Amino acid sequence: MSIATPDASHAKGKAKHRRRRPWQNDFALNVTMIAMLFYFFLPLFWLVVSATKTNSQLFSSFGLWFANSLNIVENLKMVFAQDNGVFLRWMGNTALYAGVSAVGATALAASAGYAVSRLEFTGRRVYFAVIIGTIMVPTTALAIPTYLVMSRLGLVNGPLAIILPSLVSPIGLYLMTVFAREAIPASLLEAARIDGASEYRIFVQIAIPLLGPGLVTVFLLTLVATWNNYFLPLIMLSDPKWYPITLGLASWNSQAAAGNASQALFSVVITGALVSIIPLVIAFVVLQRYWQRGVAIGAVKG
Repeated sequence: MSIATPDASHAKGKAKHRRRRPWQNDFALNVTMIAMLFYFFLPLFWLVVSATKTNSQLFSSFGLWFANSLNIVENLKMVFAQDNGVFLRWMGNTALYAGVSAVGATALAASAGYAVSRLEFTGRRVYFAVIIGTIMVPTTALAIPTYLVMSRLGLVNGPLAIILPSLVSPIGLYLMTVFAREAIPASLLEAARIDGASEYRIFVQIAIPLLGPGLVTVFLLTLVATWNNYFLPLIMLSDPKWYPITLGLASWNSQAAAGNASQALFSVVITGALVSIIPLVIAFVVLQRYWQRGVAIGAVKG
């Protein structure tokens, strides 16, 4: 006959407590994720619902559910017909600014990140520290100096006034430096150099394929940042024909808020906002598999 000791009972209680923890942690994690999903999904749901309403229904029906009749087709026609179809031009401007900036910023971040992480040159740590230090500087603090520079160069009120400042991405450089340090083995580069490959060939044929997930990350971050940028175009552009979609919708919203005669523009602004996010959603859906591959690489390396 065995008698349970206090220590044995205590150990049994601790083991039972440990068996509960995974379920408790999963429950808390699920509740947290559901709350975050609801928080981020609610504005998008409101936008979709509101885009199906007429201007009068926006102010008379419940905001988080559809009205009796759907007006999405008529709203879309109004969006593309407003001001002689300027919405399409604004979308084209936005695609130009965001696309060129994303490609350019990704190329610069990749080349600089590779150089800082895998090449030896004098002062590389100092250069890297200075560039990373600029992350702490608010973009609004750089707006006026950027405007003065662009004005001196004669680039204000044109596409280059938006594209050139967006090409420099300190956070993109940081991400590419860290990713290149982990994704590109130094032994592989040394083997290529021993075989007589030039640094340019090593970067293009060896480094770039290995940096795929990092490149996609920087591309998407820059694409979204430039697509949604409002303050920089606000101070750089005065001609409506060069407006991006953010500035164009803001101008329509100002007209809608100016008086009763133009209040019908509220439904146009909301529907235009819904249309403007569709390209970003498509970009994320198409490129998400590269992010998943990057997560898998990080998990294996960890």
